[in-house]
Amino acid sequence: MNFDTFAFHPQIHAGIRAVGYSTPTSIQMRSIPPILEGHDVLGLAQTGTGKTAAFVLPILDRLMNGPRRQLRALILSPTRELAQQTHSAIHALGQQTRLRSQTIYGGVSPIPQIRALRAGIEIAVACPGRLLDLMNQKVVSLSTVEVLVIDEADMMFDMGFLPDIRRILAALPANRQTLLFSATMPDEIRSLARDILKQPVTVEIGASRPVESVSHAIYPVEQAHKVELLKALLRQAGDGQVLVFTRTKHRASKLAEVLAREGFATASLQGNLSQSRRQEAMEGFRNGKVRVLVATDIAARGIDVSQIAYVINFDLPDTTDAYTHRIGRTGRMAHHGTAYSLVTPEDTLMVRSIERLIGRPLERRALEGFEPQPLTAPAPRREDEGASAPRRSAPPTGREPYNRRTAGKTGRSRWN
Repeated sequence: MNFDTFAFHPQIHAGIRAVGYSTPTSIQMRSIPPILEGHDVLGLAQTGTGKTAAFVLPILDRLMNGPRRQLRALILSPTRELAQQTHSAIHALGQQTRLRSQTIYGGVSPIPQIRALRAGIEIAVACPGRLLDLMNQKVVSLSTVEVLVIDEADMMFDMGFLPDIRRILAALPANRQTLLFSATMPDEIRSLARDILKQPVTVEIGASRPVESVSHAIYPVEQAHKVELLKALLRQAGDGQVLVFTRTKHRASKLAEVLAREGFATASLQGNLSQSRRQEAMEGFRNGKVRVLVATDIAARGIDVSQIAYVINFDLPDTTDAYTHRIGRTGRMAHHGTAYSLVTPEDTLMVRSIERLIGRPLERRALEGFEPQPLTAPAPRREDEGASAPRRSAPPTGREPYNRRTAGKTGRSRWN
């Protein structure tokens, strides 16, 4: 099957050929037909499966007929990076259509966005906060919107955007097509889908598991030796691009500084950066000038670099859903990827949860000189010790000694 199977407008097919697409992915094959027929769609798909084109292409096709210079399609995104990524896909696939798209997000001046809206656009790719601000200023009206897309809905929920989304929904025409895409389906998103989708077609493409094109391995290590182990893994990785995840913005910033001092071409991507610094980091990673990008979960959701060879969890996430999102940054579009996690005994329960998620044990590995001391998992905390409190770790310093072991020791830990 190829894209000629779909009865797209000739100018849409020209855009598909221009970007080099040939064979549709599973989410595209199953989502595009019902979207073209005007159905609401609930799409459950992991990052990296081609879902952006799955909704962009039929939207472009729809907008080829009908009025121009009025807002007809609204795409809601949780982050600025994801909004920019979607806008870029619209520009590339719709390069022959003369349809106009505009990103709407905070962290930058609203003036260019307001000018574009007043000049007339057909597609807006927006983050909820800035869109509501412009709605309150009467700069934008949603009364002519025909198609609504809520992208990465589970991330919207994680970031606390559901109340904002419901306010936006109240300003939209009741007679519209609604497309909701999510990698996971927490109860809150399921409830939202029931409220806003009318007899939807459900398309599920391995939504609850990491992509199969990724190999997984863990490196048990003591907390104090994580930085040195990471540097050793980066040297071992050769020239491949690497995305490193930390749990906090502060740790992302500090770890990037440590790696840069060690000679790695490194940048950080986290919420404390200005928009221009974030764009600079992303562009450097895309063009290869930055080899190692250290990011937090939220900041990384907009990363669209198909050739990421390794994802390394410097800190394990707190949920299996977050693990799925992280790992989805590699192994994209039929490329093979590798996911490493640096784990301490405190991560034992999360390791077990990930193993249940992927349906097999995670491979345990150790680099020579970094074998962990035999340690057991910590005893469960009493309720009055705050078992629900998030784990905290000291920021990396880059000065930790190697965890050298005596020759001949296996370094196998009791929690393997």
